[in-house]
Amino acid sequence: MPLFTLPDLFALGFFLICWLGYAVVLEWTPHGRASLNARMDGYRDGWMQEMLRRDMRMVDAQIMASLQNGTAFFASTSLIAVGGTLTILRSTDDLITIVSTLPFGEPTTRMMWEIKTIGLAVIFVYAFFKFAWSYRLYNYVAIMIGAMPASSDRDAPSAKRHALRTGKICESAGRHFNRGQRAFFFALGYLGWFVSPWLLFATTTAIVVVIWSRQFVSDASAAMTAE
Repeated sequence: MPLFTLPDLFALGFFLICWLGYAVVLEWTPHGRASLNARMDGYRDGWMQEMLRRDMRMVDAQIMASLQNGTAFFASTSLIAVGGTLTILRSTDDLITIVSTLPFGEPTTRMMWEIKTIGLAVIFVYAFFKFAWSYRLYNYVAIMIGAMPASSDRDAPSAKRHALRTGKICESAGRHFNRGQRAFFFALGYLGWFVSPWLLFATTTAIVVVIWSRQFVSDASAAMTAE
């Protein structure tokens, strides 16, 4: 008997294709340049250019602290999620019984359940690394803000290059944060696989629709494009 059924393999493949495909479209295609994330990158560059004009930069330091705190929160949350996911392995038999009685629930073996659980833990580990690296990059941005040339030198080529570099690192930090948050969203869709592969198809589709709509047709996106 094969470890995974054909519907399981198709559902897992659909899940991975949706995750990777969404990331590629959002980050590497012209269509993605109209996303909310891409528009915010432009404001990150503008922020650094405007900061170069200011003498007092306490507000910028407060903004950086807020960004770092939010990233640290998600990094610690992902570690808690990893621990909680691995704890499920201690109650595998009980959970298999509970899930099999749910609507659309399908029988599964202990080994299949454990593999699915480890897969969920891997997603949260991936999210942790993304958030941790994003946090580190925001630390670099804070250092570069501290090294920002004085406003009196704002027209110097070296000052403009410094502001540009700072903006690019800030963009990179935001991009890794977005990837970690995306992993959280898809982890919610992945939970459907514990019930049945058919539910994984449905939950993955729902996640893609929700996060796509937030990037392109949400109130926030409309506000960014309003004249």
